[in-house]
Amino acid sequence: MIPNLTLRRPLAVLDLETTGVDTRTDRVVEISVLKVWPERRAEEYTRRLNPGIPIPREATAVHGIGDADVRDAPRFEEVADDLRARLDDCDLCGFNLKRFDLPLLAAEFRRADCPFVLEGRALIDPQEIFHARERRDLTAAVRFYLGRDHDGAHGAAADVRATAAVLDAMLARYPDLRRDVEGLHSQFLDPRAVDPNGFFTRVGGEIRFAKGKHRGQPLAFIARTSPDYLEWMLAQDFFEDTKAIARDALRRRGTGPDPGAVKRPFRSC
Repeated sequence: MIPNLTLRRPLAVLDLETTGVDTRTDRVVEISVLKVWPERRAEEYTRRLNPGIPIPREATAVHGIGDADVRDAPRFEEVADDLRARLDDCDLCGFNLKRFDLPLLAAEFRRADCPFVLEGRALIDPQEIFHARERRDLTAAVRFYLGRDHDGAHGAAADVRATAAVLDAMLARYPDLRRDVEGLHSQFLDPRAVDPNGFFTRVGGEIRFAKGKHRGQPLAFIARTSPDYLEWMLAQDFFEDTKAIARDALRRRGTGPDPGAVKRPFRSC
């Protein structure tokens, strides 16, 4: 197991399935740990967990785990001590570990009042290696999809011609891609998206912040309690669609600058 990597102590490769992507408020519904010892002995531990909150349909569509599947499963706090013991002597590894799995896991340990120390551990995130070693720019796309070098890279005319050719090659390569513009637009659009900046999302019919220091909070609540934040947004370089949503929230609160005409929200098709 991982024969090309030298281990001096056990390595725990872990992955979480969760109720969502907010590392502060979402919960674990399944955890899997592959523990590999220096002598190459390996042990796998997988456990489903009851998150204590409803699992959104969008999350179930991703990992296939619904409320009924975890109704009788233990809560995280019930397995926290055992899980910490499994990880205590380990370095940690996971795809997108540093930005997602580890922050969410640490939050779960805090809520369970179970100390989980990271000091002294090595953290390996293959996603970092992937992004560092495999270019994801237009030149790389031309080479991969068209099998040639991108002559004239970063010249506007050459770039637009290459972009059109790459898109056509993608459509030819992947039969599941929609062949109409509106369909292709909607295929890669977050169904909960409210604005093209991705600053707002719709959760259960309510608009919430998807980014920033108020991430996860309802827009209406922030408009009432921190209207200065929305006023700050109006002075920034956001798309006008995003500003219109903030402006409308201030108007509904009965304060803030003259809202003007609120533009139509970002199309979600």
